[in-house]
Amino acid sequence: MRILLKSAFWLTAAFLVIRPGVDLPAAAGSVTAQAVAAGQSAIVEQISKTECDSIQCVGGKALLTAAVAKVSVPTVTPMQISPAVETSEPAPVPRPRPAWLG
Repeated sequence: MRILLKSAFWLTAAFLVIRPGVDLPAAAGSVTAQAVAAGQSAIVEQISKTECDSIQCVGGKALLTAAVAKVSVPTVTPMQISPAVETSEPAPVPRPRPAWLG
């Protein structure tokens, strides 16, 4: 009875986590985009907090802020739907087995 109850619990938990109709790659992509945006805003906020009293510091802050702002989220396509890579040489094939080996 205990095993049946454990199985029912874990099946219910799995169903709640992986619901039908949920696009997991899209959800993962949106979570990734949110994490990158939060990281970028934290970096820009930290850069703007630093006090500068030289032109090199001001230029460095401007450069870092511009570099962080240009970072974009990479788009990743799953291996199953990515285009096949064409190579000019065929894949290596082993030599045939010698006749004297049987």
